[in-house]
Amino acid sequence: MNSAAMRRVRLYVDANYASPYAMSVFVALHEKALDFDLVTVDLSAGAHHSADFAGLSLTHRVPTLVDGTFALSESSAITEYLDEQYPGIGLYPRDVQARARARQLQAWLRSDLMPIREERSTVVIFYGPSSEPLSPTAVASANRLYAAIDTLLPVGADNLFGTWSIVDTDVALMLNRLVMNGDAVPARLAEYANRQWQRPAVQQWVKMNRPPL
Repeated sequence: MNSAAMRRVRLYVDANYASPYAMSVFVALHEKALDFDLVTVDLSAGAHHSADFAGLSLTHRVPTLVDGTFALSESSAITEYLDEQYPGIGLYPRDVQARARARQLQAWLRSDLMPIREERSTVVIFYGPSSEPLSPTAVASANRLYAAIDTLLPVGADNLFGTWSIVDTDVALMLNRLVMNGDAVPARLAEYANRQWQRPAVQQWVKMNRPPL
């Protein structure tokens, strides 16, 4: 893929740079060392339902990736596409079973654990912590999260599946909803989340200049 083709890539993200799913694709693009344009969409103004954006995004959601004439939304679909379409660092494990487990984790993080996502939205990461304690339902969800990641993360390992994968970024973000709010998180999982947070591509997203809420 020549450089001219790569420059056609555009990533549409939320204007507050707070979407965990937009962050996942942003990190994936940087890890692949792809040249891309970043375009913000004001979700609070309903811009994702505008005719122009709807013409690009089948689901009217961010992130949406445009690669030449091909447009794709839904973050895990995008990262899988990028991994298959472009060379460079692998975004998913090479081993078939490990890759299946990684995709399982991505699907789970996006479809479950709603009490955590509601009570510890990414606002607590990118704008400031919440003073409200976790509800019993959210505590139960957090404990399920801890148990799953504790099972999958080998003792002393930096990553879930040997080498880094995009799922490490996704899991770290979910854990950091709690870590950065001062909630009780098992020490080794908090340390894992912090290590993942220091990855340069992650820090590029973290350091975005965000507008006030």
